[in-house]
Amino acid sequence: MTEQVDRLISAPLFAASWLVGMLLLMEVGRRLGIRRLARAPDKDLGGLDTTAGAVFGLFGLLIAFAFSGATSRLDARRQLVVEEANAIGTAYLRLDLLPVEARPALRGLFRDYADSRLAVYRKLPDVDAALAALGRCQELQGEIWSRAVAATLEPGAHPDAGKLLVPALNSMIDITTTRTAAAFIHPPNVIYALLFAVGLGCALLAGFRTAGSTSRSWLHILGFTLISGITIYLIIGLEYPRLGVLHLDTFDQLLVEARQNMK
Repeated sequence: MTEQVDRLISAPLFAASWLVGMLLLMEVGRRLGIRRLARAPDKDLGGLDTTAGAVFGLFGLLIAFAFSGATSRLDARRQLVVEEANAIGTAYLRLDLLPVEARPALRGLFRDYADSRLAVYRKLPDVDAALAALGRCQELQGEIWSRAVAATLEPGAHPDAGKLLVPALNSMIDITTTRTAAAFIHPPNVIYALLFAVGLGCALLAGFRTAGSTSRSWLHILGFTLISGITIYLIIGLEYPRLGVLHLDTFDQLLVEARQNMK
C-alpha cells in the first residue's frame, strides 16, 4: 500500500532519538577529551581537526542530498495529484459521447470513484482502512471500464466515442498505479541509519573539542543539536508527507473540486 512504508520511520521518534543521542555523545566526547588532556596536555590535536572537518563535511553533504531528494519527491507527488484530478475530470466530461441512457449510471460510478480515491488518503495513517478504500477503487475501475467500453458500441454513441473515451479512462486508471508507485519511492532505510550514525559521530567529535573549556557552552550544544534535529525532522516530514508535519491536503483539494464538478 502507498504509505505502508511510513510505519518504518516516524519523524518525531527519529528526531527525538537523534536529539537525545547527540546530547549524550557530546557529553561522552567531552569527557573523553578531558581524559585525553589530563594524560597529554601538550599533545597537538591538529590531526583531530582534520578528521573532524572531513566528518562534518560528509555530514553536511548527507543532509543536503537528503533534503534535496525529499523536496523533489514531494514536488513529484504534488504533480501527480494534479494529473489525477485532470485525468478524472477529462474522462468524466467525455461521458457525453455515450448514449444518453448510459450516462447516468456511469456518472454515478464516477462520483463513487472520486470519493473512493479521496478516501484512500484521508484514511491514512490507518493503513488497513486505506487498503480497503484502495480495493474499492480497483473494483470501481473495472466496472467503469467494462460499462464504458460497452456503451461506446451502442447505437446513439458518438462515432469517435471509443477513440476519445477509452484513452481517457486508461489515463485515469494508470495514474492511480503511478501514484501508488511514487509513494513507495524513498531512500533505503540504510541511508537514514548512515545519517544517524554520522550525526552522532559529529556530536562525539564536537564534544571532544570542547574539553579545553572550563564550562559547557549550552548555547553551542543546544544550537547544534536542535538545528540538526529540526532539520532531520523536516526531511522525514517531506519524505513521508502523509504522516509528517507537511501534508498534501491542499493539493488533494483539486480532487475535491473535480468531485464537486460531477453533476
